[in-house]
Amino acid sequence: MRAMQWITAAVLGAFLGYIAAWYLGFLQGNFSLLLFLATVVTGVYWVAERLYFWPRRRAAAAALEQSMVERRAELDRKGIAKVDLEVSPEARGRVLMQPWWLDWTAGLFPVIAIVFVLRSFLFEPFKIPSGSMIPTLLVGDLILVNKFTYGVRLPVLNKKVIEVSTPERGDVMVFRFPPQPTLDYIKRVVGVPGDEIGYFNKRLTINGQPVETAKLPDFFEKDEMKYFQQFEEKLGGKAHRLLNNANASAFIQGASDFPFRENCRYSVEGVSCKVPEGHYFVMGDNRDNSLDSRYWGFVPDENIVGKAFFVWMNFGDLKRIGSFH
Repeated sequence: MRAMQWITAAVLGAFLGYIAAWYLGFLQGNFSLLLFLATVVTGVYWVAERLYFWPRRRAAAAALEQSMVERRAELDRKGIAKVDLEVSPEARGRVLMQPWWLDWTAGLFPVIAIVFVLRSFLFEPFKIPSGSMIPTLLVGDLILVNKFTYGVRLPVLNKKVIEVSTPERGDVMVFRFPPQPTLDYIKRVVGVPGDEIGYFNKRLTINGQPVETAKLPDFFEKDEMKYFQQFEEKLGGKAHRLLNNANASAFIQGASDFPFRENCRYSVEGVSCKVPEGHYFVMGDNRDNSLDSRYWGFVPDENIVGKAFFVWMNFGDLKRIGSFH
């Protein structure tokens, strides 16, 4: 048992070390992988507890009770009475009690397993860290992402095993950032495979057709203390709001050398791109303050995480709670 204590302490220490290094910025963490490993490790302990350690503790408790019965019988034969040889509930409880190293592993497995299943296949929470999706999503919004809308995927590997549906124009989608897949990004889908996307002079066209847009009252952005032009745009039959900065240039400056860049043509007025098969073109609703497909290219299907659909909390503004498009 002492060896198991040391092994468990080393395993828990490794997990804590990884989390600390991630928090301090010494490495780029992968929460999906961490949760998967935690589920596997605690699951092994849980199985060992059910099949080996728990039966051994029960046998030890039964042996203790049997030894007391035999001891009383022996004393009775010798005519010795009034000797308290009952096994107290406290003593039995100490024999049956899980040691700390099982309590911190097998004892946590059901909770970790439930979180792993919910997060991997159903819903995953995210926090909005930047203003690229203003006015639809604000900095500090805590959102839920539907993980099965676009198909069931294997955890960690993110390989799709069951097809459900594909992203549509207008969806707010979370995905792994193509240049750095350990980061999660959130943008709006504006182009699906085969689309010809044009964004010239800050107006969007799809397959040569201008996207329906209507002017709204200017939007006051609290963090920058400025007013921005606000429009309502319709994609996929659903309306959403977007912002434009009248003082920002339409020129796309600093576009990287991304895969399928030959599908895009840049000019001083903007950019046009032909979306390749198995990829999507995404943009932020804060059009002049969003690092998106205009700069780093297309989102491959294997990078998709899920569809964002609900703000479940914003500690600075409880009125933000609710669904969005």
